[in-house]
Amino acid sequence: MTDNRVVLITGAAHRLGATTARVLHGTGMNIVLHYRNSRQPAEQLQQELLANRPDSVELLHADLLHINRLPILAEQAEEIWGRLDVLINNASAFYSTPVDTVTETQWDELLGANLKAPFFLSRAAARYLREQEGCIVNIADIHAERPLRNFPVYSISKAGLVMMTQSLAAELGPEIRVNAVAPGAILWPEHLDEAGKEKIISRTFLKRKGEPEDIARAILYLINDAQYMTGQVLAVDGGRSLNS
Repeated sequence: MTDNRVVLITGAAHRLGATTARVLHGTGMNIVLHYRNSRQPAEQLQQELLANRPDSVELLHADLLHINRLPILAEQAEEIWGRLDVLINNASAFYSTPVDTVTETQWDELLGANLKAPFFLSRAAARYLREQEGCIVNIADIHAERPLRNFPVYSISKAGLVMMTQSLAAELGPEIRVNAVAPGAILWPEHLDEAGKEKIISRTFLKRKGEPEDIARAILYLINDAQYMTGQVLAVDGGRSLNS
């Protein structure tokens, strides 16, 4: 299968980003894998995908918190194959910030990685996406609507990302569609024990955790099939967000 569309995925070396890269690459798209510190896993993923289809995956390194570098990142992504069709704002920071101990540095890092960087990268990429009538997909979180206890700053940042999705849909249409996916119980935080996992699963209506492929397929839907959708957030959470 061949598809000349080009997709830039931030934070693509691990977890949801890597799975999304595999799924989209499998449909024939060319992938630009962004990474910050994870050079070796990014290179391994690149070689894995290139073994299936040569000249289809490139790597770009950048610290997304260096906002003045984001126009360069977008330009580099476009220059590889002469086009940019999709931006997936996947890179994210996630850690606990209890209200009594949270620092300004933590606030700046979480808001920077989860909201500020996606906004300014989207702005930088828009000039290229507009030429292809492309789209942006943001990775939000069900906790954008219902805060995760002891993670207030993370929850705030993802709530902002949802509003950013809606705002950019209004600002960048009609040429560019902007949507988001909100994962539920897909990949467990490192701190979560088995009892905590079971508690979360019990609050879903499907009574099981999801898989990274579930998120990747939702992203693929937003890219390929959701041609009359913009400013929307798809919750992929087994129904957990419906539960009180």
